[in-house]
Amino acid sequence: MQRRRSSTRGFKRTATLLNDQIRRAGESRGFAVSRLLTHWAEIVGQDIAAVAQPVKVGYGKGGFGATLTVLTTGPQAAMLDMQREQLRDKVNAVYGFNAISRVRITQTAPTGFAEGQASFDHKPKPAKPKLSPEIAAEADKVSRDIHDGDLRAALERLGRNVLSKQKR
Repeated sequence: MQRRRSSTRGFKRTATLLNDQIRRAGESRGFAVSRLLTHWAEIVGQDIAAVAQPVKVGYGKGGFGATLTVLTTGPQAAMLDMQREQLRDKVNAVYGFNAISRVRITQTAPTGFAEGQASFDHKPKPAKPKLSPEIAAEADKVSRDIHDGDLRAALERLGRNVLSKQKR
């Protein structure tokens, strides 16, 4: 029987290396299912994810049902409070059973406190540096003879990236 050779050459995926650490960190805050943290926007929807973040899942002494604590800003708390049951149902769908019995909404100020500030906006991507006309002309010259529009655009982008890195 011939032994199968590994195709990874000793490398492992980052997810497999960090899986235990992510699980331990999540469990220390009550998140038995770390998917709740990593896929929050997919679970509750973009509109809720833009104004709220999960903070903690706390279990009571009796062990019947947990409390999900969600952090939001003051003005959004009333809107989130009206959607409390839908939020609980969406989160329980991830667990596969009625694990969350209560949702606690915690408010924070958007500015002014050293800790507990809620910023749910994603950082804007940095602006790309301007290309010189010589680089753009050279990339256009290289891809000019390609008839397929998508392939021509991809080759032109590649040429611009390579040429701009060589100039630096």
